[in-house]
Amino acid sequence: MVKADFWNRDQDEIATLNQERASISDQISQWQKHYQETEDAKILAEMAHEEEDQASLQEVVKDISRIEKEVKSLEFQSLLGEPDDRRNAIVSINAGAGGTEAQDWVEMLFRMYLRWAESKDYQTQVIDYQEGDEAGIKGTTFTVRGPYAYGYLKSEHGIHRMVRVSPFDATKRRHTSFASVSVLPEVDRDIKIEIEDKDMRVDTFRASGPGGQHVNKTNSAVRITHLPTDIVVQCQNEKSQHRNKEMAIKVLKARLYEIEKNKQDRKKQEMHQTQKEIAWGSQIRSYVFNPYRMVKDHRTNMEVGNLDRVMDGDINDFIDAYLRMEK
Repeated sequence: MVKADFWNRDQDEIATLNQERASISDQISQWQKHYQETEDAKILAEMAHEEEDQASLQEVVKDISRIEKEVKSLEFQSLLGEPDDRRNAIVSINAGAGGTEAQDWVEMLFRMYLRWAESKDYQTQVIDYQEGDEAGIKGTTFTVRGPYAYGYLKSEHGIHRMVRVSPFDATKRRHTSFASVSVLPEVDRDIKIEIEDKDMRVDTFRASGPGGQHVNKTNSAVRITHLPTDIVVQCQNEKSQHRNKEMAIKVLKARLYEIEKNKQDRKKQEMHQTQKEIAWGSQIRSYVFNPYRMVKDHRTNMEVGNLDRVMDGDINDFIDAYLRMEK
């Protein structure tokens, strides 16, 4: 059973307001700091110009470049105003049409997001990892922890399409493959998620993916079926069955939270239903390796010609374009 009651309302509201106040106060302080730095740089530039002090002018140029970069970062954060945007993210990637090629595509996307998270100094943890039959990954679920992780990564929710000459095709034909990316926020405390034991079927099995000798020789992997909703989650990456069950329940709560949150927010519910209707072929983004090299987001029309840079984790242009479109 899932209950969504605003428990200890006064204390929760006070805590939430304090967090929001601290966040807003911090943003105001940063804007004031940059404003003062800009004014100081302006005065220093005028003095250096009058005195023809080239060294000071070069120092001003460096300061302005730094301030501009920091202001752009603040501006970017201003696009993240939804209640869930500040939360950590739970990301799932699953292979679609394309067989081994699609499973290889999942592994490439997985690497891309790990590299992106590393560039942001975010922490990642693999919850589930299912190896492909011949190569790649059938599916994986992992958490991304850091400020605004969900706010950034929600732009990645949808179908990702790859076109390339397949290394698994002896005739060197061009293949089109698909992978689905699902992004959820970690459970917020303002909705109390209660899962009764009678509503869960817990199955254990032997882990099949990487994880060491102990993992592969014991029934440490856990699969949980939530009977009222038919949601199925599993975790097999930890050595302990108890730890795998704990992580699986965490993912289940996140999914139940998303359902409950959508019931409270009609607009978000409509967005969720639209995401549910995504089918193979209605991709949000295409990654073309052949006959030319380009990545294009079909929602924003953002195009990046440096495919290698994108696959190395530089997806910030796409995130920025999506957030600005949503505003």
